[in-house]
Amino acid sequence: MNIAIVGTGYVGLVSGACFADFGHSVVCVDRETARIETLERGEVPFFEPGVAELVAKNAATGRLRFTTRLGEAVQDAGVVLLAVGTPEGEDGSADLSQIESAAVEIALHLDSRYRVIVTKSTVPVGTGQWLRQVIEQHSLQATDIDIVSNPEFLREGSAIGDFMRPDRIVIGTASGRAAELMRELYRPLYLIETPILLTDVQSAEMIKCASNAFLAMKVSFMNEIANLCDRVGADVHDVARGMGLDKRIGAKFLHPGPGYGGSCFPKDTRALAALGRRHGARQALVESTIEVNGRQRELLVQKVLDGLGGATGRVIAVLGLSFKPNTSDVREAPALYFCRALADAGARLRVFDPVAAGEAARALSDIAGQIVFAADAYDAAMGADAVVLMTEWNELRSLDLERLGALMSGRLLVDARNILDLAQVRALGFQYLCTGREQVSRAPEYV
Repeated sequence: MNIAIVGTGYVGLVSGACFADFGHSVVCVDRETARIETLERGEVPFFEPGVAELVAKNAATGRLRFTTRLGEAVQDAGVVLLAVGTPEGEDGSADLSQIESAAVEIALHLDSRYRVIVTKSTVPVGTGQWLRQVIEQHSLQATDIDIVSNPEFLREGSAIGDFMRPDRIVIGTASGRAAELMRELYRPLYLIETPILLTDVQSAEMIKCASNAFLAMKVSFMNEIANLCDRVGADVHDVARGMGLDKRIGAKFLHPGPGYGGSCFPKDTRALAALGRRHGARQALVESTIEVNGRQRELLVQKVLDGLGGATGRVIAVLGLSFKPNTSDVREAPALYFCRALADAGARLRVFDPVAAGEAARALSDIAGQIVFAADAYDAAMGADAVVLMTEWNELRSLDLERLGALMSGRLLVDARNILDLAQVRALGFQYLCTGREQVSRAPEYV
């Protein structure tokens, strides 16, 4: 099958490489010439485990190509997937201008041959109907198209595994013809009995929005519980384990921390809240989730300020800058909020991240005079009054804490992700601050 994917960002490039690996002929399109040239050189403009190798493998076979010529890609394709950005608008709703621009250009190159236009981007409910109107309005001749919503559920850091072994495939369409074509597109997954949910376009769009909002709500709920555990002396790890053993709840997304970040949860929760307001169906739980997430970041900053007795003139090491491990994505990362807040309070920062330093340096250019990017975690800790663990990279889980402490000027160790052994850290004489178990005097013993 010939496929055109519009947009070579995270979703577009991962999807393109994976569909090519399924045996399809894929052309990835982007209007940015420099980005296409980068991909043609075999370079991937972001870090995601396994993507560079998968792109190289399928480009070498000729199944995966890159171009800036959208018209040519559309004319040769039976399926056109839209994977362009839907950034947040001023009112919190999704900005569909990139979707509209791509749709207009697609319309100008359509002929009478049948094509399926698929939205992969996260979009508000109602986008599919609007997309058809845009295409029909700008087409130069009668067209034969169907609109499909096929939302992605890729987690940064494990995107290839999520694509190749998904929990489910959601296909929203009113057309049996389009549904069969989409089944063929995902034939390798159909053969391994991956659940495929066929529904209407609006429901598929809502599934994506609701799924992300629910997971974000789960994160915020656990952070609220963790804060309460600190007050009453409970261990949030034991609480989370006890909750997670209930199959109705499940164990995932019950780990407390400094709040969610990234390209999806912050934007998608605000977009769903905005959609609810626009349709007179306020999403109160989603709005509370957003509020709790913002407050969790503020609580961490205050915890460090209280532990140090103020930040003016203090040196603070921040370990981990990406919003989660195994990605270079720093969009709305809690670590960036934390760095700015501490810099505003007068601190000097020494920071380290295994892969996201470049992205973080660009994002934190406004405080460049107060921040030093270190070569590793120990370099960051040199002369630090406090060390704060912000991202649970594997290499930060196994730090030599004695070495770390010897390099520091102070003894404050703040573990925003609860990745260190509580008993070990306290035995080494650190002033250890974590989340949801600060009054716990023992390390949990799991059988």
